[in-house]
Amino acid sequence: MLTATKIRIYPNKAQAEKLAKAFGSARWYWNNSLAETQKVYAETGKGLGQYQLNARLPKLKTEIKWLGETHSQVLQSVSLHLSRAFVNFFERRAKYPQFKHKHSKQSIQYPQGAKIVDDCKVSLPKIGHVKAVVHREVRGLIKTVTVSRDPGGSYFASILTENGLEAPAESFDGKILGIDVGLTDLAVTSDGSKFNNPKHLRQAQKNLARKQQHLSRKAKGSNTRNKARNLVAKAHERVANARKDYLHKLSTRLVNENQVIAVEDLHVKGMMKNHNLARAIGDAGWGSFTHMLKYKTARQGKGYIEVNRFFASSKTCSCCMHAQAQMPLEIRMWTCDKCSTRHDRDINAAINIRNEAKRMIAAGAVATANGGTVSQAKGRKSSVLARAVEVRSPQL
Repeated sequence: MLTATKIRIYPNKAQAEKLAKAFGSARWYWNNSLAETQKVYAETGKGLGQYQLNARLPKLKTEIKWLGETHSQVLQSVSLHLSRAFVNFFERRAKYPQFKHKHSKQSIQYPQGAKIVDDCKVSLPKIGHVKAVVHREVRGLIKTVTVSRDPGGSYFASILTENGLEAPAESFDGKILGIDVGLTDLAVTSDGSKFNNPKHLRQAQKNLARKQQHLSRKAKGSNTRNKARNLVAKAHERVANARKDYLHKLSTRLVNENQVIAVEDLHVKGMMKNHNLARAIGDAGWGSFTHMLKYKTARQGKGYIEVNRFFASSKTCSCCMHAQAQMPLEIRMWTCDKCSTRHDRDINAAINIRNEAKRMIAAGAVATANGGTVSQAKGRKSSVLARAVEVRSPQL
């Protein structure tokens, strides 16, 4: 089973310069290979694969001497990633590959040669022993080490290892928890618990606006502008880290306390197109939250079920299953027209999600989960996650 551990590294001045050259070489080679692939495709109708891209490297190194200062396998991994990016694009899993620029996040990957030294350093080819904070034991055979630098100037190393263990078989026995995500409360569970949405971005908005205003007043190309840009990047990094920390703690708690997690298969990208709610939805981090629930349940061998996004969880009475004609967003409490039961909108939705997950399990969804999507005959399909692989309907 593959596991990844992301640790903070602290290169000295000389090592930071070497890493900057490696980032620049990898970025230049990506842009050059992407441009050449587009050119060849326009002329012949066929692109360049990984081996064809690697075959260009010896000639490029003779023409551009500074490419030889970067470890050869770093550049070869760029060819691999670009070829995979095109495969993902043509299979409609990702957008078209874009050119990279130096002000965004930078990263390089070492397929071989990198290792942990004395539990406090990371040895990188042509870089040396870089000081690191290894906050947890790295177990297993190291497959790759990805070194990155975020816009705020922090360095990280993501270590991918193979521990030789099989992924635990998923189990759908035990307590099932339905979760309804929202903006006022980030998560509302079927047992009546509500978890507040901290709204990290809104809390930091004044500080971000002030720093962004200072940045806009600096002369382009000046050193003070670079300093102001770093301050803006670090402010955004603090917001992202606070959000990630909260989501990790919440998702870990929910997974540890339950055996099966059921959520709605939300189309977050589609909802982000609503300009009135896009910032609030992005600040809540629904996509990251559900992703954490997926891999944490898979890691522990627990069940994860995604209920059809068109399932009327909010306006359906969880007691008598009567569906209300209308349910505007401003209505938070409502009474069923048929059985007169008083409902909290979010708790009722979470209960309906849990009940729908029970129905899917009873219908035999678990028995065929390893085979892919378990669906009904028509309409939008509900999906079940098997291990760490995200299963989607054929319509996507």
